[in-house]
Amino acid sequence: MLLRAHLKVPSISSRTSFACPFLLFCRFSSLSSSSSQWFSLLRSAIAMADLKLGKRAHARIVTSGDLPDRYLTNNLITMYSKCGSLCSARQVFDKSSDRDLVTWNSILAAYAQFADSSYENVLEGFRLFGLLREFGFSITRLTLAPLLKLCLLSGFVQVSETVHGYAVKIGFELDLFVSGALVNIYCKYGLVGQARLLFDKMPERDAVLWNVMLKAYVENSFQDEALRFFSAFHRSGFFPDFSNLHCVIGGVNSDVSNNRKRHAEQVKAYAMKMFPFDQGSNIFAWNKKLTEFLHAGQIVAAIDCFKTLLRSTIGHDSVTLVIILSAAVGADDLDLGEQIHALVIKSSFAPVVPVSNSLMNMYSKAGVVYAAEKTFINSPELDLISWNTMISSYAQNNLEMEAICTFRDLLRDGLKPDQFTLASVLRACSTGDEGEYFTLGSQVHVYAIKCGIINDSFVSTALIDLYSKGGKMDEAEFLLHGKYDFDLASWNAIMFGYIKSNKSRKALEHFSLMHEMGIPIDEITLATAIKASGCLINLKQGKQIQAYAIKLGFNNDLWVSSGVLDMYIKCGDMPNALELFGEISRPDEVAWTTMISGYIENGDEDHALSVYHLMRVSGVQPDEYTFATLIKASSCLTALEQGKQIHANVVKLDYSLDHFVGTSLVDMYCKCGSVQDAYRVFRKMDVRKVVFWNAMLLGLAQHGHVDEALNLFRTMQSNGIQPDKVTFIGVLSACSHSGLFSEAYKYFDAMFKTYGITPEIEHYSCLVDALGRAGRIQEAENVIASMPFKASASMYRALLGACRTKGDAETAKRVADKLLALDPSDSSAYVLLSNIYAASRQWDDVTDARNMMKLKNVKKDPGFSWIDVKNKVHLFVVDDRSHPQASLIYEKIEDLMKRIREEGSYVPDTDFTLLDVEEEEKERALYYHSEKLAIAFGLISTPPSATIRVIKNLRVCGDCHSAIKCISKLTQREIVLRDANRFHHFRNGTCSCGDYW
Repeated sequence: MLLRAHLKVPSISSRTSFACPFLLFCRFSSLSSSSSQWFSLLRSAIAMADLKLGKRAHARIVTSGDLPDRYLTNNLITMYSKCGSLCSARQVFDKSSDRDLVTWNSILAAYAQFADSSYENVLEGFRLFGLLREFGFSITRLTLAPLLKLCLLSGFVQVSETVHGYAVKIGFELDLFVSGALVNIYCKYGLVGQARLLFDKMPERDAVLWNVMLKAYVENSFQDEALRFFSAFHRSGFFPDFSNLHCVIGGVNSDVSNNRKRHAEQVKAYAMKMFPFDQGSNIFAWNKKLTEFLHAGQIVAAIDCFKTLLRSTIGHDSVTLVIILSAAVGADDLDLGEQIHALVIKSSFAPVVPVSNSLMNMYSKAGVVYAAEKTFINSPELDLISWNTMISSYAQNNLEMEAICTFRDLLRDGLKPDQFTLASVLRACSTGDEGEYFTLGSQVHVYAIKCGIINDSFVSTALIDLYSKGGKMDEAEFLLHGKYDFDLASWNAIMFGYIKSNKSRKALEHFSLMHEMGIPIDEITLATAIKASGCLINLKQGKQIQAYAIKLGFNNDLWVSSGVLDMYIKCGDMPNALELFGEISRPDEVAWTTMISGYIENGDEDHALSVYHLMRVSGVQPDEYTFATLIKASSCLTALEQGKQIHANVVKLDYSLDHFVGTSLVDMYCKCGSVQDAYRVFRKMDVRKVVFWNAMLLGLAQHGHVDEALNLFRTMQSNGIQPDKVTFIGVLSACSHSGLFSEAYKYFDAMFKTYGITPEIEHYSCLVDALGRAGRIQEAENVIASMPFKASASMYRALLGACRTKGDAETAKRVADKLLALDPSDSSAYVLLSNIYAASRQWDDVTDARNMMKLKNVKKDPGFSWIDVKNKVHLFVVDDRSHPQASLIYEKIEDLMKRIREEGSYVPDTDFTLLDVEEEEKERALYYHSEKLAIAFGLISTPPSATIRVIKNLRVCGDCHSAIKCISKLTQREIVLRDANRFHHFRNGTCSCGDYW
C-alpha cells in the first residue's frame, strides 16, 4: 500500500516502548558531555520510576568529568527519592556544597515521602528543617508542604502547633494549602476546635475540607455540632460525599432530643434524594446509577457511589471499572485513577480490553504518557480502540514522532485504520515544528481518499487544519467547500490559517460570510475574528466584534476576553485593555502574559514589570511564555539586575531548560552587556533551534567577540543546524565590526551558493558597512549600485560615517545628498557632514551645514548617557550640572583627566570639538561629554570591584573612546559602554572593539 511504502520515519515495534530506558540511555551516552543533556535523562528516569536508569545517568555524569552544578544536584535528589532510594538522595545532598532552597526542599520532600516507612525518617526530616532555618533561607509553601506531612505522621500534636505558629510568623497561615493541611492535621489529632477556628479564617474552602471537618465532628462525638456544620455545609453550595452522609446518619443518636431528631431526619431525607437506590440492588442497577451521575456531570456523586459499592458485598464488574475510570478523567484526579488501576490488577480485570483502553485514556488525559504506553505494551490483546487511544495520547501530548511510528506499526499489524485513527495522525502532522511532517500528512490525505473516508467530518476537519497551519490555503478552501455539511471547527481552522498566512482580511471575510448565512458560531470563532482585527490594527472592527460577542453572551468567556484584550493591545489602546483586564474575574496566566506583553509592545516596560508583581501576588504561576516576555522587558530596559531576579524565578519554577526562556535569557544578557552570563546560559542548554543559536551569535557579534562568533557559526555547521537569514546578519555584523571585509564577501557569497538563502537588504547593509569601515568606500558604493534593491537610509548613513573616519569630504558631500534625498529630515546627514568639515577646519562649510539644518527645521537628536545604580537610572547630557552630586562628579572628572594626561597615555583629540575656538577651550569642552560624566558618577557610587555599565544613545566619539581606555587602566575597573552601534568592553587600557568601530 502507498502509505506503508512512503512513511519515512523511524520504526519501532508495536510491542516495544518508545521510551525504552536502554534506548534512552544509549541515545544520551553518545552525546557530548554537557549538563543540559543530563536533565532530560534524569527526568525520563523520574517519569518511568526507573532507578537503574537514574543510577546509570549519575554514573555517566561522574565519569564524564562534569561537576554537578546546583540544578543538576537538585534533579539527582528528586530522581533518587521518586525512584525509591532515600539513601542515595541523602548521599547526593550531603556531598553538595552549593545548596539553595530548592536543594533543601528536595531532600525534605524525600524524607516526607518515606516518613511512613520509618519513624527515624520523620525525626531526621525535622532535624533537616532545623538546619535549614539556621542557614537563613526564606521559607516558602514548598518547604512547608513536606514539613506538614512529617507533622501528620509524627504522632506529636505539639510539633504541629509549633509549625502552625511558625507559619503564622512568616505570613503563611491563610495560604490555602498550608491552612488546609493544618485543618486536616488538627482533625486527625481530634483537636476539632482548633481545626474549626482555622477553617473559619480561611478565605476559600473546597468540598474536601468541608468533608474533613464534618467527619471530624462525627468521629469525635460532637453530634449537635456535626448537624449544625452539616447545615452550613449544605448552604455553602458544596455537597457532602456518600460516606460522610452515612457517617452522620450512623453517628448521631436522635433519641436525645426532638431538635436533634428533626435534624437527623433531614439528613436522611437529603441522603435519599442524593442516592436513591437500595444496597441490595444488583450490579446492573449500580452501573446504571453510576452512568446517570456521570452523564449529569455529577462526578463527585459518581465517585461517592462507587466507594459505597466497594464497601458493600455486591462487588463490581468490568463495566463498573470503565465507568469509574471515566469519572476519574472528568475529575482530573490522577491519584484516583491510579487507585482504580490497582483495583483492576487486584481483581484480575487488567486483560479485559475495554478496561485497559480506559486505563490508557485516563493516563493520556492526565498527561502521564509513559503509564499509558506501559499499559499499551503490557496488554495481551489490543483492538483498534487501543491503537487509536495510544496514537491520540501521543498526538495530544505533542509527541508527534511517536504518534506516527505507532500508526506505522498499526499498519504493519494488518489493522485497518478508521476515521479516528487518521484524525489523530493528521493532528500529529499539523502540530510538528515548522511543518516537518506536512508531507506525511499529505500521504495520509491520499490514504483517506483510497479508504473512502475522506468525507468523514473528523478527517476532513483535521485535513483542513493541517493545510491551514501549513499555509496551503487553496487546498484548505477546496476541502472546506467539498464538505457535505457545515462544520464550525473547519471554518475556525480556515480563519486561523489565513491569520497565520498574514491574510487577516480574508479571515474576516469568512467571519462576515458566516454571519450573513446565519450560522451559529462559538467562542473560538469570535476569538479568531477579534485576533484578525488586532493583526490588521483595526480597532473599530475589533470593537464591533466585541459588541457582537456581548450580544451573544460570550463576553465573560476567557477565550473571547483574552482575544479582545490582545486586540486592544495590538491597536495601542492600553487604557481600554487595562479596563477589560480588570473585568476578568479570574485571569489565567495567558491573560496576565498578554497584559505584560502589551505594555512591552507599547514601550512601557516598567509597567510590564509591575503587572508581573501583581500576577505573583494574585497567586497565578507564570509559565514559560510569561518569563520569555518578562525577560524581553528587562532587555528593553537594559535592566541587568531585574533580569537576574527574573532568571532566579525561572530556575525556582523549573523553566530554565525551556528553549523559549533560554533564548530570551541569552538575548537579555547580551543586550544588558553581560555576554559571559549569556554564554553560561547557552552552554547549559542542549537546544537545536536556530533561533537560540542566532541569539548567542548576534550577541557575540554586537560585543565585538568576532572570533567566538565565527567559531560558533562553524559549530552550528558541524552540528547540522541549518542557518537562516538572521544567522548571516550576525555573521556579517561580526565581520563588519572588525573590518573583515574579505570574510564578509565570503560569507555573503555562501548564503545563496551553499545554503540557498537569497540576500536581503539587511545583508547588503552589513556588507556595505564592512567595506566602509575598512576604508573601501568606492567598493561600498559599487555594491549599493549593483544590488537589486533601492538603497536604504541606513546604508548611506554607514557610508557617511566611513567618510568621517577617512576624512573624505568630497565623497561625504555626494553621499549626504543621496541620504537627504531619501530622508530630508535625517539630522545625522547634517551632523556627520559638519563633523567632516570641522575635522578639516572648513568652518564656513560647518556654518553652511548648520544653517541648512535650521532652514529646513531639522532637529539634532541630543546626545545623552545613563547609568543604573541601585535600581535607579541616572541620566547625563553634555556639560550637565543638574545632578545632585554634580560637584563630586566634576571633581572626579578633573582628577581623572589630569592623571591620565600626566601619565602620557591620553592626548585630547580636539577634532571632535566642532567649534572654531582656542585649542585649550576645545580640550576643556571634551572633558564633559555625557559618557564621561556617567562613568565618573559610576566610579564614585559603586564598589571598587563592580563593573560600570553605561549606555549612550549616539555613537561614542573618538576622544571619549581614548579617554575611557585610559580610565579603565588607571582605575582597574571594567567599563562596559553600549553606544548606538555596538558594545565596548574597556579593560586594562584596551577595548573589545580593537579601536575599530
